[in-house]
Amino acid sequence: MGTLDFNNRRVLVMGLGVHGGGVGVARFLARQGAQVTVTDLKTADELDASLAALAGLPIRYVLGEHREADVLASDLVIRNPAVPDDNPFLQLAREHAIPIEMEMGLFFRLCPAPVMGVTGTKGKTTTTLLAGAMLSELPAAKAREKDARVVIAGNLRVSALELLDQIDATTPVVLELSSWQIEGIAPHRLSPHIAVITNIYPDHLNRYAGMTEYAAAKALIFQHQKPDDVVILNADQPISQQFAAQAASRVVWFSRTRVVEGLYLSGGNVVMKQGSQVTHIAARADVQLPGDHNLENVLAACAAALAAGVEPEQIARALAGFRGVPHRLELICERAGVRYINDTTSTTPAAAIAALKALSLPAPGAAHTIILIAGGADKALDYEAMGRSVALRTKAVLLLDGSATPKLDAMIRYAGGGPKIAGTFGSMAEVVQRASELAQPGDTVLLSPGCASFGLFANEFDRGDQFRAVVQSLTET
Repeated sequence: MGTLDFNNRRVLVMGLGVHGGGVGVARFLARQGAQVTVTDLKTADELDASLAALAGLPIRYVLGEHREADVLASDLVIRNPAVPDDNPFLQLAREHAIPIEMEMGLFFRLCPAPVMGVTGTKGKTTTTLLAGAMLSELPAAKAREKDARVVIAGNLRVSALELLDQIDATTPVVLELSSWQIEGIAPHRLSPHIAVITNIYPDHLNRYAGMTEYAAAKALIFQHQKPDDVVILNADQPISQQFAAQAASRVVWFSRTRVVEGLYLSGGNVVMKQGSQVTHIAARADVQLPGDHNLENVLAACAAALAAGVEPEQIARALAGFRGVPHRLELICERAGVRYINDTTSTTPAAAIAALKALSLPAPGAAHTIILIAGGADKALDYEAMGRSVALRTKAVLLLDGSATPKLDAMIRYAGGGPKIAGTFGSMAEVVQRASELAQPGDTVLLSPGCASFGLFANEFDRGDQFRAVVQSLTET
């Protein structure tokens, strides 16, 4: 497969998924002439949207199970990021010397342009899209007529492989990369030319043995960089020092709290320090995003854009026009003086805490104004800090049913916030209706679950879409 010629190759795609994780690679392979078989543990009904996206293509499906025979009949196995590396069917492929790839491994080997890659626990989507907006200000990007100015893909429900035909050697490419996707690149000893790690907080500890293993997976993003490559690290996190010591590439720092060799805040401005030279990049007033955590995302994106050759005035222009990302502190509407905010991609306690901090808190002694909708599926995370933040910063909390919800409930009560818990609910319609009944003018109903979405919802985006739909139905009555 060194030439990556897929014509007439028997390729097994393990895991189609409801996030679209397998759709792009299956479509790409079918169009390349491969004999594609897709297997998934979910049923056709559960995969309805993904199957519809592949309608009309010559793809064979085996749903509700994976089978040894399908593995053994393959020349190549593509695993969806949701399929763990220790899956027994992948082990079977290894035993029979059948190559195993992931979409990102294929993309990096085929992409003709340098790649900017963004990873981290929080903020990677905002940083990716913001960096992409900044790169679109480059004169070369603006001069592009036929193809996209900038290709932005990866862990955004956008297949990078399907955009290959829009990419030439001069196309700016920005990818959001999950730790699982990075693991698909590492075996080829490849890394992005510009790598960004926004931060590292506990996450996916149901998949990794602990924080050391999780952080090591994130660090793979720069492990194979060359000396003329760049890695951008968060100086406010101690683990970044370990990353910097491992890097063979040039390290650029960013910090929200102190002066660093790189990007930081000074007197309300974003500035860049290189030795004794300090350059003004943008004003705090240019930033349209709420919350201190978004300032970190802005600094990371600015550092990446500067490394890619974007000028300060172009960065400031992109910042002024960037209004945020759907599903991330997204204001749905204001109804009867109550704001409804969708932060469904808050799937960890740290993300929910950041959302609570980002929203304006009342003056000391004033009544709290946040009615929080939280809870969901467990990823083996610790909810004690989130419990304290919920107890401290909310007027009321309504819980969505799920495997993590009892842990969160217990931590809120432990922190003294038990009286604020207004019940556990089995649907988005029920929980939003109850939140709207509790809300008064000046309040904010915030969906920021701090947990995964599985159980009540297909994924976190489905959860956010349902929240939006229910809120909009309230405004119409």
